[in-house]
Amino acid sequence: MNDRLTAISVIVPAYGVAHLLHEALDSLLRQNFRDWEALVIDDGAPDDVEGALAPYAAEPRIRFLRTDNGGLATARNRAIAVARAPLIALLDGDDLYEPDYLSRIIVAINADPRIGFVTCDAHLFGESRFEGLNFSHNTPQVEPITLDRVLNRQFNVFVGCTIRREALDAVGGFDGSLRSSEDFDLWLRLLAAGWQAGYVAHPLVRYRRREGSLSSKTRDLLGWTEKVYEKAHAALAGRPEQDSAARMLSLTRRNIAWMDGETLIRSGRWREGVAMLDNAHAEQRSMRWRIAMPVMRLMPWIAPLLFGMRQWLPEISR
Repeated sequence: MNDRLTAISVIVPAYGVAHLLHEALDSLLRQNFRDWEALVIDDGAPDDVEGALAPYAAEPRIRFLRTDNGGLATARNRAIAVARAPLIALLDGDDLYEPDYLSRIIVAINADPRIGFVTCDAHLFGESRFEGLNFSHNTPQVEPITLDRVLNRQFNVFVGCTIRREALDAVGGFDGSLRSSEDFDLWLRLLAAGWQAGYVAHPLVRYRRREGSLSSKTRDLLGWTEKVYEKAHAALAGRPEQDSAARMLSLTRRNIAWMDGETLIRSGRWREGVAMLDNAHAEQRSMRWRIAMPVMRLMPWIAPLLFGMRQWLPEISR
């Protein structure tokens, strides 16, 4: 394989976003780097992905792949299997690349043959509460990028990455058993295998946030994240990073218990919900929760009232 990689295959899953696909593809056509191909995947989408591609029929760099539905990880793996380039870029069908994404990412990944993947920052748009923010605003991207720091969420890898094909093949691609957090799992496995990561500290992608999208379903996402940490904890046996995997697995399980407890309380199952909050170690969240939990144990019917007082009982802590 050449040390200097240029040609790049862009993988574009399009499940349920046919009406937005033109924005993603137009962002590719605006790239100031021209040596690319795009593989658009329809993996049993409920909408007309092929019809959305009709305006691009004359563009030979855009290819169409139809498969049965096996989840996002499997869809990406199937497209990667027929990709022609030594670099693989990820672009979800509802997101957009900035015009210099490919040119800047390729420079970064060519800086060192030990770099297995390169990530970047991103502009958020779509839901009004995210408008104008960057991905790094709420999800830290503080270098250096190490396995331990990614495990501990001190550096959060944005999904709009470009990956060296050699590295991707070495770790077996995406884990098709994961219906979410498959990208997080891949970054952990690449770093654990000894590959380095690069970072362009600039928003090179426009990342659309939509109500109902997979990334907005927090409880489901936590469940899949739990599975990734379980995998990492087992795979890192005997390595110092296993302690971080164990700690983050415990934290993830506590956050799941917290969300499940709140759901039970709001549905009227107060005692079960309060018991679940105990499993989540709610008293460790803040002094206010240390006061509230004994009260809710004695009078579980008061729990819905306390959960309604968001300004008094902050929900987020680590």
